[in-house]
Amino acid sequence: MASDDLRREPASQGSARVIEDLAGRRPEMTAWRRQLHARPELAFREHGTAEFLGRMLGGFGIDVHPGLAGTGVVGTLRRGSGRRGIALRADMDGLPLQEASEVPHRSQVPGAMHACGHDGHMAMLLGAARYLAESGRFDGTVHFVFQPAEENEGGGRVMVEEGLFDRFPAEAVFGLHNWPGLPPGHIAVRPGPVMAAFDVFEVVVRGRGAHGAMPHLAVDPVVAAAQMIGAFQTIVSRNVSPVEAAVVSVTQVQGGETWNVIPEEVRLRGSTRYFLPGVGRVVEDGVRRVAAGVAAAFGATATVEYRRRYPATVNTAAEAEVAARVAADVAGGAAVHRDLPPSLVSEDFAFLLQARPGCYACIGNGPDEEGRGLHSPRYDFNDDILPVGAAYWVRLAETVLSS
Repeated sequence: MASDDLRREPASQGSARVIEDLAGRRPEMTAWRRQLHARPELAFREHGTAEFLGRMLGGFGIDVHPGLAGTGVVGTLRRGSGRRGIALRADMDGLPLQEASEVPHRSQVPGAMHACGHDGHMAMLLGAARYLAESGRFDGTVHFVFQPAEENEGGGRVMVEEGLFDRFPAEAVFGLHNWPGLPPGHIAVRPGPVMAAFDVFEVVVRGRGAHGAMPHLAVDPVVAAAQMIGAFQTIVSRNVSPVEAAVVSVTQVQGGETWNVIPEEVRLRGSTRYFLPGVGRVVEDGVRRVAAGVAAAFGATATVEYRRRYPATVNTAAEAEVAARVAADVAGGAAVHRDLPPSLVSEDFAFLLQARPGCYACIGNGPDEEGRGLHSPRYDFNDDILPVGAAYWVRLAETVLSS
């Protein structure tokens, strides 16, 4: 991608310099990205990825700190005498999926692939780290945070619990995720909630088994569970305000071992999502109440295990405004979307935002077509946007830590 393609509107002198330089480094970033794509590693097992990142950062002259949250890597770069610091975060882990695409750099690891673009996130942050180490103009400290286990396992929470911001002081933290469906290189940023909280639940419905030909002798947990699944949908529709978002999804139903026996128990599992803590409490109370009430109506019993997983990802207003201004300077004002609706998917960057002010933005990956959405076995990161994302990181660090 030529530098003119990156500058949809005239950029400032500082951004134009960064864009031109990083456009020329696209082949290098593409090679890193494709190398990472071919060797994905799952949550908390990113040992080869961590070794690669540490070697690259060290080669750029950046101080490397491995081992946070097991496989996490933090690179620290200081310039000038400023005491201020910020953190820029990229996620590292792949997903437990078998890649279905036939690209030359497809996954070489059976049952694992980078189906969410974390390979591209790492490559963009590496590109920014190299530029800032060689040519960056800022006064203070930038921490490049490569976080393990974003996919369902809460690596962000573990990094914070193990002292991320105690060891690497930062006044703000920023994240960037690719977004299929948004035009390539466009950037979406807004204050307030951008990703939902994510909880999980398991309900065990217990009754009395019997021969399938003699249902009158049973307390049928299958029938009770079936009614329960439908009743769960009333939790949101009849307990949550229509202007507040929430979702209750039953995603697993397990019970029975043969054709002609009514089992003694059925297990339901699922997830809930919401933005506001008060709505989360309403949803949890609803799951427990509906499970108990429906089970009792059929003469069965129900036990509920409900676990809070990720909080909502909530951008602070000041940091979102800075991120939007930088995005406009890099990509052009017409390419910045301040009105992209919040998504009910979840992100463990939320734990970092609970610990520090910050902003989580999205960069367009191009059309979501032919099944190439996030978490699809045919997904692939768009290498054309690597220079845009890297330039956003560079100018964000230079802007926040201006001398």
